[in-house]
Amino acid sequence: MKQNILNLWDLKRFDIDVIIQKAFSLKKDRNKYVEYHPLVGKTIGLLFEKASTRTRISFETAMNQLGGSVIYLNPKDTQMSRNEPIKDTARVLSGYLDAIVVRTYSQKFIEEMARWSNIPVINALTDMYHPCQILSDVMTIIEKLNTYDNLKIAWIGDGNNVAHSWINIAAILGLNLTLACPKDYMPYPEVINNAREKGIGKITITTDPIEAAADADVINTDVWASMGQESELQERKKIFQPYQVNQSLVNYAKDQVIIMHCLPAHRGEEITDDVLEGEHSVVWKQAENKMYLHKAILDKILNDSTK
Repeated sequence: MKQNILNLWDLKRFDIDVIIQKAFSLKKDRNKYVEYHPLVGKTIGLLFEKASTRTRISFETAMNQLGGSVIYLNPKDTQMSRNEPIKDTARVLSGYLDAIVVRTYSQKFIEEMARWSNIPVINALTDMYHPCQILSDVMTIIEKLNTYDNLKIAWIGDGNNVAHSWINIAAILGLNLTLACPKDYMPYPEVINNAREKGIGKITITTDPIEAAADADVINTDVWASMGQESELQERKKIFQPYQVNQSLVNYAKDQVIIMHCLPAHRGEEITDDVLEGEHSVVWKQAENKMYLHKAILDKILNDSTK
């Protein structure tokens, strides 16, 4: 049966726990040089409209380590650049590939791709959501703090696609999440309202970064201007300066707080160099875990789709 991951609401808590535990198992086996090739003969396509380092390489490496093959597709090099409809491309790719991993601007693009595709479609980032990133972030929290239950997780900065996915997973897993964002840069109300109506998490929205950081177990941040917003950067720097994750802000958190950033980081803007490189930072482990989490997703999605 075909299983898409367009946003985290496509998964239940049980599914999330299974994927994360599988990721830990695959990481353990990899560190012991245990080979595992369940996807021999299968091929995925990476349809990436946005630039990528970690997401692209982690998906490619994940599929290669599972025994499968990867084809990288830049939409500019396909007939979509000559206005071929998404529905036509989706049906054609369904005849060649076993799954499509999409990194694009519009959430509507990936939803249209999934509507017409006969194979799984996985969201590797849109302007609205970044579900796979958050799954690997939760994996990192468990690895460092042993659980995601009864923790205070803080998001400080822009109410962007990553923040939206944090809201979704907080609702699904029952997390205690506080988001501190400038007034005009809050997460979308429909994302917050949907999470509160459908979910079980405690989601607090504030404009005060100290309120979010106070007694936090996890502090999370991201760039102030996402891809496509570069022209806004200078104005955003002024507005977001009070939301910088620096040592003064970190001091409000618990002594064993972990600092997360999905990268790339703009040192001296949303996070200072000393915090990014400091003893509480887990950003490099966070980046590494993307590959194991992507392995777990591909293993589950591609095997389930053949049942």
